[in-house]
Amino acid sequence: MPFRYLLAAAALTLPFAAVAGSPNIVPGQWEFTSTTTVEGDIPIPDQTETHQECIVQGDLDDADFQFLEVEDDCELLEHNVSADGIDYQMVCYAEGGQADIDGRMDFLGETVEGNINVVADSPMGEMTMRTTVNGERLGDC
Repeated sequence: MPFRYLLAAAALTLPFAAVAGSPNIVPGQWEFTSTTTVEGDIPIPDQTETHQECIVQGDLDDADFQFLEVEDDCELLEHNVSADGIDYQMVCYAEGGQADIDGRMDFLGETVEGNINVVADSPMGEMTMRTTVNGERLGDC
């Protein structure tokens, strides 16, 4: 996997994970928006992506339900999960480079807020990516 695609995938992943008990997320139709800014030697414009999905109570109660995707070339180093949110750290490797990822998401009932910070050491030089994630419940599915 090319290094820049690895970074994009890591930064734009919604950082939820299954929790003991239900996360403080009201089931329904949700819209998530992520905005990524990149600081580095190569100018990259900010990127904003939005997507919607239906989350039902059964999903939230399922121990296997999660949005945090750990790619094959990545290792989840630490994650602390509660009903109110998740903190995690991950490292990803590709094409002679490394990306250190630090994320936090707060579960606020009908909204979620989070930040993902990625520091990448790549053949293109060091880059820092900062992604803010906001989600809001739109209504019933």
